[in-house]
Amino acid sequence: MKESETFGAEKGKGEELIQWMNNEAKKNKSKFEARLYNYEIKTENFGSFEMFSWMGDVKIARNLITKASKKFRVKVIEGGYKAKEKIYSTKKADFAMVRKGDRVIGHLKFTAPRFGNGDWELVEEERR
Repeated sequence: MKESETFGAEKGKGEELIQWMNNEAKKNKSKFEARLYNYEIKTENFGSFEMFSWMGDVKIARNLITKASKKFRVKVIEGGYKAKEKIYSTKKADFAMVRKGDRVIGHLKFTAPRFGNGDWELVEEERR
């Protein structure tokens, strides 16, 4: 699912975060599973992130990534936000928040080709 691939964890912490989130989901019997997919995003303002995809409920995913950020004291990308206005273009757009614990420290905009299997690319970033 391409829409679930704009989530990320601070570089070097991805495997640990994914493992913890999957274990928490199993423990709570939640419908959620995450996997790293060997793709890295580099930002000017926030550093590098290991991107991951997940399957399950979006509310559970957002809750788990916020808890993981607090527990491990790392920055995470929480994606999957769409623009309110309908804009038609040759590329898909997705918006994300950069979090550190409960705090939102920035916003990101990703684009990907509408057709084909291209990865998400970072096109804009903004510090909060």
